[in-house]
Amino acid sequence: MPPTTSRARRDRIVHLATTTGLASVEELSRLFDVTPSTIRRDLAQLTAQGRLARTYGGAMALTAHPEASLRQRTGEAYEEKRAIAQWAARQVESGETLLLDAGTTVGALAHELCSAKELTIATTGLTALHALSGAEGVHVECLGGTLRPLSEGFVGPLTEAALERMSFDRVFLGADGVTVDRGICEADLRQTRLKELMCRRADHVYVLAHGAKLGRAPFHAWATLPGEWTLVTDATAPAAQVEAFEARGVRVEIAPPAGA
Repeated sequence: MPPTTSRARRDRIVHLATTTGLASVEELSRLFDVTPSTIRRDLAQLTAQGRLARTYGGAMALTAHPEASLRQRTGEAYEEKRAIAQWAARQVESGETLLLDAGTTVGALAHELCSAKELTIATTGLTALHALSGAEGVHVECLGGTLRPLSEGFVGPLTEAALERMSFDRVFLGADGVTVDRGICEADLRQTRLKELMCRRADHVYVLAHGAKLGRAPFHAWATLPGEWTLVTDATAPAAQVEAFEARGVRVEIAPPAGA
């Protein structure tokens, strides 16, 4: 029997897409005894939530493991993120213009920058915006667009259009995972496209990723990184991963413990 509620139907769509890999709008419409337009609305909402990636005419699962929300990830590797944020903050010079990604580690960096003077910071993340809202010495620009609830970050054409009108001394990016051969891994193609655009607008590119994220590929959307960029990680980073990045010409910085 088809699910009787919209929520139950959407949960079932995610399950089917995860187990079969692909389902067309027409097949889902027949299976759940609803109109194709209803299925398209379901797919649009699931995509916005980061639970599915759309393909032409259907839906493809991003992963068998649902993406954790930003709030769920806030307490994860707290000390490691704080150490990375403090190292990154020390690289910033007065008078610079910075671009901050969404995410918990970049949000920790925003917190470290609250007492800075004569900075301009543009961001796509609600965490950074909240941290900087009372910073008297920082001019804040919000790159608005479509809010992605799971990551609490803005994505989409309006975000990209705003980004194209600015340039930056440094960009600090977050990541769900980062690998030597593919770059940054995220749950949503809109996120990875935006990260690539961010890299093009900045003179110096930093990827902030604690040790557990190195070599990790939980999803199927990727952002290619430029020829020169810096990986900022912490002391828990596996030596083999650090060596692999360095062998590819990536500058790797191991942040000392927070407060050191």
